[in-house]
Amino acid sequence: MKHGFIDQYSSLNSFIHRLDPRVKLITTLAFVIAVVTTPPTAWWAFALYLVIVFGFILWSKLPIGFVLKRSLVIVPFVVMIAIFIPFFKQGEVAGSYNIWQWQVSITYGGLLILWNVVIKAWLSVLSMILLTATTPLPNLLKGMEQLRLPKIMVMILSFMYRYIFVLIDEVLRMKRARDSRNFGGRRMWQIKTMGNMIGTLFVRSYERGERVYQAMLSRGFDGQIRTLHSLQLKKADLYFGGIFLVSLTLFSIWVHFPIF
Repeated sequence: MKHGFIDQYSSLNSFIHRLDPRVKLITTLAFVIAVVTTPPTAWWAFALYLVIVFGFILWSKLPIGFVLKRSLVIVPFVVMIAIFIPFFKQGEVAGSYNIWQWQVSITYGGLLILWNVVIKAWLSVLSMILLTATTPLPNLLKGMEQLRLPKIMVMILSFMYRYIFVLIDEVLRMKRARDSRNFGGRRMWQIKTMGNMIGTLFVRSYERGERVYQAMLSRGFDGQIRTLHSLQLKKADLYFGGIFLVSLTLFSIWVHFPIF
């Protein structure tokens, strides 16, 4: 089966798409670092970061709905972790509420931390979505390799990309087999069936991994991934990367030391 959810828009023609993957990796990492280190009270800085991200999204011709939909899938997990901070952070009370027999209070300091975690996580996720949606994953892995990232990490990501589609097909086949046998009954029976499916999928994935490993060893694999394609930096890549990094550095200095 064909699954295009990873590289769905990576073949579009835009300046962002044509940038070297190494430049995009470095600039994205720099942007995330700048966002994370920004003080939580610098509201205008986060607004500017948001304008920058959406400006690049529009420049890359990515559908806004696609980017927002992907980002909102991740944000709830962040909110679930940070939602309790306002209730436990000490400080000036913003509001007090009675929930059954408990009285809980929300502090301004806790709300500030909640805002800080959510906005930084969302901006970071948006930048990562922009990176992955505008770069074919094989080129992104090649860029990681040439940037001397740990080989084991690049190799794991490479195998994930190669075999995630195989595992999805395996799940779909198991689902069709389950539905063809009139899957129903009580909830506990359904949960037991789903547990058996997950266990079967794990065993099959493990066995497939062992077969792939043995096949690689029999063909003389030495841990080095060799490809015919080589990345080359162009002047446009250097100009974009240099201007973006210098501008981001100056802006970050201004955010932390506004007197300058």
